Amino acid sequence: MADNRTRVLTLAKVLIAAAWADGTLTEEEKNSLKDLIFGLSTGGYQLTAQEWDLLDLYMDTSVEADERARLVADLQDAIRTPEERAYVVRALQEMATADAEPAESETQIIAEIIQSVEESPTGFMDGLNRFLGGAMNRRSAAVANAPNREVYFEDFLKNRVYYEVQKQLHQNGKKLDLSDEELRRLGLAGGLMARVAHVNREIDAHEKALMVERIMQYWQVEEETAVFVTSVAINTVDVTYDYYRMTRQFTRLTTVEERQRFLAVLFQLAASDGELAFDETEEIRLISQSLNLSHADFIAAKLTVV
Repeated sequence: MADNRTRVLTLAKVLIAAAWADGTLTEEEKNSLKDLIFGLSTGGYQLTAQEWDLLDLYMDTSVEADERARLVADLQDAIRTPEERAYVVRALQEMATADAEPAESETQIIAEIIQSVEESPTGFMDGLNRFLGGAMNRRSAAVANAPNREVYFEDFLKNRVYYEVQKQLHQNGKKLDLSDEELRRLGLAGGLMARVAHVNREIDAHEKALMVERIMQYWQVEEETAVFVTSVAINTVDVTYDYYRMTRQFTRLTTVEERQRFLAVLFQLAASDGELAFDETEEIRLISQSLNLSHADFIAAKLTVV
């Protein structure tokens, strides 16, 4: 039986899916949607920071029909009593009238969701099996094979460059000639390099070129791949991004020797403008510590540029 935590979180995902009905979700719309979701509560329950991170994953890109069907199925399975069902219906109806002029497609999808919820008084599996029989079995098979972005939730949090690279490759129907593990390591390295490059708030053409050069040198990839990863990293990661998540993953996927060499790359990047600033040195020091490298490793890497 679903608890209040599961019910509220599942409902929030369905609300986001409905908001994506017209295929777009502007920053203003996202903020309005977050306000609406913030008001959702059952028994005083409020979403946690990690749950908001999960909802950001759904706000990141459009939710298509098959994934929306999976989310509705999850919501149906989280509802067991008439009171719970009435709460969900009321929230969705409020969502439908939140905009002065809601899109016809958005209104249509919400109406379908409300109907699905109301038709399943005892939960998704039991209720729809009674009402729909064989059609329910076919729908269950379709839902089971529907996209599930939560598979990539850990990457969304810990390896944002890898996540963005994969997303863009998928959207453009392209693939890189790299194993998944190699691409993960490359994404983490690119993210950490971008974080150091962003310390002085401005990344110039020379820094970008050096990132491309080092990625080609240390990961033995084609220039086109290195340029692509560099661009994604710079646009995805800045000094506000949690590097602890990246460094934990990078430590797990690399040897001590690889991390020692990479630390020298970070110093070369920081000093590429002819000056190694104090803030850049301190940023690399924190990254070094988080990579489980010693103070001697830090000094050795620093000496490659001073």
